[in-house]
Amino acid sequence: MYNILIVEDDIDIGNLLEEALTNEGYVITRAYSGTEAKLLSQNKYNLILLDLMLPGLAGEELLGVFKGNKIIVISAKADLDNKVNLLLNGAADYITKPFYLKEVLARIKVVLRNDNNMTDILKYKELTLNNLNHKFYVNDIEVKLTKTEFAIIKVLLEKPDFVYSKQVLLEKIEDLTPDGSEQSLNAHISNLRTKINKYAKNNYIEAIWGIGYKLEK
Repeated sequence: MYNILIVEDDIDIGNLLEEALTNEGYVITRAYSGTEAKLLSQNKYNLILLDLMLPGLAGEELLGVFKGNKIIVISAKADLDNKVNLLLNGAADYITKPFYLKEVLARIKVVLRNDNNMTDILKYKELTLNNLNHKFYVNDIEVKLTKTEFAIIKVLLEKPDFVYSKQVLLEKIEDLTPDGSEQSLNAHISNLRTKINKYAKNNYIEAIWGIGYKLEK
């Protein structure tokens, strides 16, 4: 079951979208301003339908707030450069108002189908990560992680054979590591290793000298 957040200050448009999506079996949450949407940013959504001209906080600013989420912008702004800029900055699609409801539903299905290729459950040997409830398990035992630790192991589990440089890892978790230092990254990984090693045969995070980190085979 997919959870969709509709961020739209126009009541009629929001109601139209909510009714149509509810009939399609989606679970809907509403936000009527950018400020209200920001308060909901800690929740997990499969997709966000985002208007741009919002009271409180503009939709463009919310792209950064909801970084990592699938977002379809639905806006009356039809400028091509604006569309391109938003798509380059994280939007999965852009629909111009006024829209055809059938087109919106079709584009939603395409975005969610593409998202389906990224599984909600990431598994690697003794490790399991659940993207939906943000829980991490070692040998089926839940291990409590900080947000930064969770983000690091998620990146590593998505590509188990890939060697990530420290700089790339820092870029992927930049929202959770304000200082952006290698010293901070090393500390987070050290803590993560300790937690994993408590329930596993090894700590699973291998340091590649002079390069960065990867999962041990």
